[in-house]
Amino acid sequence: MALLANRTWDLVPRPPGSNIVTGKWIWTHKRQADSTLERYKARWVLRAFTQRPGVDYNETFSPVVKPATVRTVLSLALTRGWPVHQLDVKNAFLHGVLTETVYCSQPARFFDSSRPDMVCRLNKALYGLKQAPRAWNHRFAAFLLTLGFVEAKSDTSLFIYHHGVETTYLLLCVDDIVLTASSESLLRGS
Repeated sequence: MALLANRTWDLVPRPPGSNIVTGKWIWTHKRQADSTLERYKARWVLRAFTQRPGVDYNETFSPVVKPATVRTVLSLALTRGWPVHQLDVKNAFLHGVLTETVYCSQPARFFDSSRPDMVCRLNKALYGLKQAPRAWNHRFAAFLLTLGFVEAKSDTSLFIYHHGVETTYLLLCVDDIVLTASSESLLRGS
């Protein structure tokens, strides 16, 4: 399960006077294009309304790519005949590292019965947290910068990479990515 593999939390004794954010399981069906059942999905989602400002979160703003930027980059790719790929990051928010200390209750059906008085101290963001999109965006943007991408001045959700005369544009919208490049080899990273 992604929650365990990602070391999303550590079980700790409940600190006195701490706010414990609650959560619930969201159960959905993932369907194929022909509407047949592909698999069952379960996601532990925290209830943001149980968070306290200044205690469980500070900043929540996360940039979202501007529609004009999307139109401009896609028009450029189309007129130049560049390949375009759309990517979706699985469990994106679970990769966001929290800067605040947040405690949540142990997930139902995931409860450690040998330690019932313990709570989860979050290491990573979870869906539902007010700061989850920001934490994910910050981590992903920092990673792109280590690869040599540069954040555009006109839109902080547009990242540009130059390699000689070739160029790559990456648009980031929460956990969706649109990627285009002046050559297929640059786009594939080969």
